[in-house]
Amino acid sequence: MLSARSLFQEILDDDEAYRLFCSIAASGESQGGWENARIAALVPQSLGRLAPRIVRHGADEDKHGRIFNALLKRRGLRPVDVPPETDYTMLLERQGIGLAHTRLRREERLTERDIMTYLAHSRVTEQRASEQMRLLRRYFADHPDIGRAVKMISHDEDNHLAYCHEELLRLARAGHGRTIQRIMRECALAEISVYRDVSLAVMDHMGRLLRWPRPKAAALAAGIHAIHTYERLFGWRRMVSLETPRHRDPLGSPAVPEPEYA
Repeated sequence: MLSARSLFQEILDDDEAYRLFCSIAASGESQGGWENARIAALVPQSLGRLAPRIVRHGADEDKHGRIFNALLKRRGLRPVDVPPETDYTMLLERQGIGLAHTRLRREERLTERDIMTYLAHSRVTEQRASEQMRLLRRYFADHPDIGRAVKMISHDEDNHLAYCHEELLRLARAGHGRTIQRIMRECALAEISVYRDVSLAVMDHMGRLLRWPRPKAAALAAGIHAIHTYERLFGWRRMVSLETPRHRDPLGSPAVPEPEYA
């Protein structure tokens, strides 16, 4: 029987599949850490109060990258190069979503519109990250090898999502609501397609590593396409709604060091 739990368990039980999964995750988190660090350094003076929170966001992403690499090291595995077709962050950038790396490499202050773009892009991608980590937490929170890491990263991703809600609501109240909604919708529709493409690519690689029979691989691909169709028609709306988070100022405190994962 195909289920999210059985698929993750297959990956967890196979060294090469686990190696690829953790390598992809570590690479994406590390890219996110770099992006947030650059945005914090270039934030406009008018939004300078955001800089410490963006720094905290980046520090969390860097920490997650170290955690995934530490999980590999614990099993005596080394990271592998991430196949370009599975690079979620760079594929989003090629779609024109978020702030381009070429822009972030320049020593030039960002604009308020840039920060709105960053927050709207983060609102969409953190929704995905939060959902994925909650799924892993549901099945593997008590796992002796990955349980603690899963719970820690899931908690952080929930905080990142709450932070995006809070800051976008603040900007919306300042008169930028329509602009924010337009950017979020563009980001959501692009992310849905990129997520489908990356999911298909990852499942293709996993299928070859785990020697899945053709009917199983075909069923998984069909499921990914079905999810994409639903999200394209209806599901994107969950990525563009804004609501006041239960816990206020979720990134207002310094990042908690986790030396055992460093």
